[in-house]
Amino acid sequence: MPNTEIQALVDDATFDFTMGDHTAALEKLTRATNQSPDTFSAWHALAEVNFHLRQYDEALRAAERAYALNADDLYINTTLSRIWMEKGDKTTAEKYGAQAKILSWKDQLKNPVDHTSGLS
Repeated sequence: MPNTEIQALVDDATFDFTMGDHTAALEKLTRATNQSPDTFSAWHALAEVNFHLRQYDEALRAAERAYALNADDLYINTTLSRIWMEKGDKTTAEKYGAQAKILSWKDQLKNPVDHTSGLS
C-alpha cells in the first residue's frame, strides 16, 4: 500500500477515534501497521489510542515500535513518558520526559520566537 494510502488510513482512524469509534480506529491502525510496519505515524497513533483506552501494554508495544523508527520525535518521547508513568515506573517515565524536554529545547533553538512581536 503506498505511503499516501497508509497516511489516509491513519487519518481515518484518527477521525474514528475522535468520533468515539475506538474499535474502528484500532482496526484501521492495526491494518496500517501490518501493511506498512515502517510508518511512524501509524505506530504513534496506535500507541495513543491504546493509551486512551488504558491498554498500557499494547500502548507500550506500539510506542516502542514508533520510537525505534524515530527516537528523536518529541511526541513519542512524551507518549512513552506518560505510558511508563501509568505503568508505575517513574524512573523510566522521567527518562523519556527529560528526553522530550531536551528535544523541545532543541526545537526552540532552531525555531526561535520573536518575543517582542509574538511572531516567529
